[in-house]
Amino acid sequence: MKLLIRPAPEVAIKSKPVRQQQMRQLRQNIRKLLVRLDPDIEVSGGWDRIDVVVPDGRGLHTPVIDTLMRTPGISSIQEVAVYPLVSLEDMGEKAVQAYRGALDGKTLAVRAKRVGQHDFRSLDVERAVGAALLRANDTRGVDLTNPDVEVRVEVKGDQFHISRHKHPGLGGYPLGSVETVMTLISGGYDSSVAAYLMMRRGLRSHFLFFNLGGTAHEVGVRQVAHYLWQRYGASHSVKFISVPFDGVVAEIMRAVNHRHWGVVLKRQMLKAAGEIARELGVAGLVMGDAVAQVSSQTLSNLNVVDRATGEVVLRPLIAMDKQDIIALARQIGTEPFARTMPEYCGVISQKPATRAKLDRVEADEANMDPQVLANAVAARVETPVHALMDSTSTPEEIELVRTPSVGDVVIDIRHPAEEEREPLTLTNNEVLKIPFYELNQRMEALPRDRQYLLFCDRGTMSRLHAGHLKAEGYDNVKVYSPAA
Repeated sequence: MKLLIRPAPEVAIKSKPVRQQQMRQLRQNIRKLLVRLDPDIEVSGGWDRIDVVVPDGRGLHTPVIDTLMRTPGISSIQEVAVYPLVSLEDMGEKAVQAYRGALDGKTLAVRAKRVGQHDFRSLDVERAVGAALLRANDTRGVDLTNPDVEVRVEVKGDQFHISRHKHPGLGGYPLGSVETVMTLISGGYDSSVAAYLMMRRGLRSHFLFFNLGGTAHEVGVRQVAHYLWQRYGASHSVKFISVPFDGVVAEIMRAVNHRHWGVVLKRQMLKAAGEIARELGVAGLVMGDAVAQVSSQTLSNLNVVDRATGEVVLRPLIAMDKQDIIALARQIGTEPFARTMPEYCGVISQKPATRAKLDRVEADEANMDPQVLANAVAARVETPVHALMDSTSTPEEIELVRTPSVGDVVIDIRHPAEEEREPLTLTNNEVLKIPFYELNQRMEALPRDRQYLLFCDRGTMSRLHAGHLKAEGYDNVKVYSPAA
């Protein structure tokens, strides 16, 4: 299988040096991602295209297409069939096979490109292939200006290529071709969508988490960050930084007027984020604020919040409605995480200020002990995102089961997209599909006299959730680990 990859349109309008740099970065990203699927996949290309050659017969079609559709900087992925050059009539026959059933009721145009010495012209290829397609399909005719379907044929030496299925890309810029940012992530709808939009725009993004809710909250946010990185940013290494912020919250509640609690909390987060960003060489901070969504996100309050740091603060959701944010979260796969993520906010005011004044807020902050924030920043834990789930400890020792007993129920806790790609099928055991983000709620409804084995690909997440369930009193939960 051969694939023709086109960059996003914005890449094509860049100056020559910038375009060359971005195309080079895109090729590198694609190589990094595809070599993990098969080291024999070939990636090459130049000014305006990237060619990917995938070995046949290895079951790589679906995973390769899926990976490329989630890679920032790609406009389209065109499947290309390669044939030996026999005759113009044979080209027409191969085109009919490639587009069988895809042209009925549509207009078409054949675009041919020829490289090498041949006894025919590109125009001859277009006429021969077009005539064959018109005879074999119930089309609405030829439209050379604005066709419904473009059939592309490329003749190179003693071979010719016919473009077949076309898949949409993610768009944006190649990851790593712009700069590096740090996204303040809480695991909810807003911050996860904001992180995705930054990665899609080509910005490598670290994840910064301010822990207000203890271990359970951090485990959930780790899963969101790991999911986002694995699906949209795995070509680059980034960090997950966890800052214990419960002491800062306590200090805010002790020293600050309750009407300013929300604004001061965000200012303290930005102060800490700015300090960490400078150490990491990060160019900007990303937040999931949308104007007027909550009291701390009025324009007046956002202005006061931003004065806490000298770093640039990016808010990609600033003008989006909540339902649009949720729809995008559903599209990228983070909606189930956010829907079940507990909200942790220890500084909710009864009458929060919607038009806070900078001098008054700074006067309140002057009553705080600055060492509390310094201690929180110093106590942060930085973990490479690729090792994020491996570094998560479980509260209980969990038994691994390699061969289930007949009465055991296996619970597949993988994300639905992951489960759909590689379904788990067992002959002698009932298999329930319960994504990990629904597990706690749905376990209560399951019979307590059965033994349940949690399953995920690597076993990390299943051990993590089994440990938490055991700590909550579920002694009938183990982990199904075929490779144990």
